[in-house]
Amino acid sequence: MAEMKQAPAGASVLVQTTTWLENRFPTAFDAYKVHMSEYYAPKNFNFWYFFGALSLLVLVIQIVTGIFLVMHYKPDAAKAFESVEYIMRDVPWGWLVRYMHSTGASAFFIVVYLHMFRGLIYGSYRKPRELVWLFGCAIFLCLMAEAFMGYLLPWGQMSYWGAQVIINLFAAIPFVGPDLSLLIRGDYVVGDATLNRFFSFHVIAVPLVLLGLVVAHLLALHDVGSNNPDGIEIKAKKDPKTGIPLDGIPFHPYYSVHDVLGVSVFLMVFTAIIFFAPEMGGYFLEANNFIPADPLKTPLHIAPVWYFTPFYSMLRAVNDEMVNVLAVIVALGGILAFLKAGLTGFWKFVPLVLAVVFAVLLKTFDAKFWGVVVMGGAVIILFALPWLDRSPVKSIRYRPGWNKVLYGVFVVIFAVLGYLGIKPPSVVGTYVSQAGTLFYFGFFLLMPWWSRLGEFKAVPDRVTFHAH
Repeated sequence: MAEMKQAPAGASVLVQTTTWLENRFPTAFDAYKVHMSEYYAPKNFNFWYFFGALSLLVLVIQIVTGIFLVMHYKPDAAKAFESVEYIMRDVPWGWLVRYMHSTGASAFFIVVYLHMFRGLIYGSYRKPRELVWLFGCAIFLCLMAEAFMGYLLPWGQMSYWGAQVIINLFAAIPFVGPDLSLLIRGDYVVGDATLNRFFSFHVIAVPLVLLGLVVAHLLALHDVGSNNPDGIEIKAKKDPKTGIPLDGIPFHPYYSVHDVLGVSVFLMVFTAIIFFAPEMGGYFLEANNFIPADPLKTPLHIAPVWYFTPFYSMLRAVNDEMVNVLAVIVALGGILAFLKAGLTGFWKFVPLVLAVVFAVLLKTFDAKFWGVVVMGGAVIILFALPWLDRSPVKSIRYRPGWNKVLYGVFVVIFAVLGYLGIKPPSVVGTYVSQAGTLFYFGFFLLMPWWSRLGEFKAVPDRVTFHAH
């Protein structure tokens, strides 16, 4: 047993209490030192580094408000909608808790999208942070499942029919599709069994997985250290006497205080939305969801919540014409690999064989199935990003200028896909969605090629920092 520390003579009550706790719970104090006071982060963090802390804040808001909502919510198809109305109208401050939770769902995706974009532009997924990125992508996938299941719980028209449409998509999967969709629903139609399943997953199973992934994400991050806008490893330059990174500062108190600024601004915007525009013009809460679910009355236009709509656009973009285009692209890719890959012998023909097999598969299964594959692939491809980027530098600061334009176009295309996913299908919208889908996948699949092009700026030995 380690020797117990003694508080100095005449020490304050706070010091004595802290010493008493440290003697009896040293693991907690060691964790505080490793992850806070003795965790050295780069001193050149900027605006983009607020969103990691904000993601954690919104997660706490969602958990706390969710606990209070569960106290009054009834996961019963006959009573679910009424229980939500009861929360809104009769429970003291129930309307505030419900709006905090519904607005928090959108806020969660906003800060997570911005957090992921920061990782994208500064190369935070590159060696040695591949595992940090993989855990982050798993959090994003888990968050999508949590939001989808929670969206059904109010049991309004859009909740019901949105779930009906999305679950039916699984039926398009060959061989196992019908059984899989039946397993998800728990019945032949979306009903009480579906509501109970989604409630149990939304309240218990998925949050447990989500919390575990968040802890793993933070532990992996603190093991390898944070990235920075320059993409320089601060652990490479340490003080020879103390072993402390020359360009590092303790996370606490510097960044814990620094994050208070981001939290303050976020909470002002968050509360303004809650009190003055909780529905955000129908983007956060649709008008149809204030109507009880009616299996006999289909809404004129069914669309998911805004944070799913970019991927929903990709799903709708895949029709028979799109499948033909994909078959041509695969064939051209196989021919190009055959001519340019530099393979010899048997291996030279492998790209051609794979291209033929994939083209045949494209024509074998219907467009609906490939739409589901494209929608899922749009998320899964993010997991491969650490191995797709072959740029000699991490940060966009030292990449060719046209890279910034390319990333800007990517953001615009993603936003356009999101907008088109909200709107009813149209001929022009379908063509734009198809072009946007091809660009989205082309951005990632061609990254091993385009990420090496152009003239790169020299990366400095030390981080660039200007006091402010």
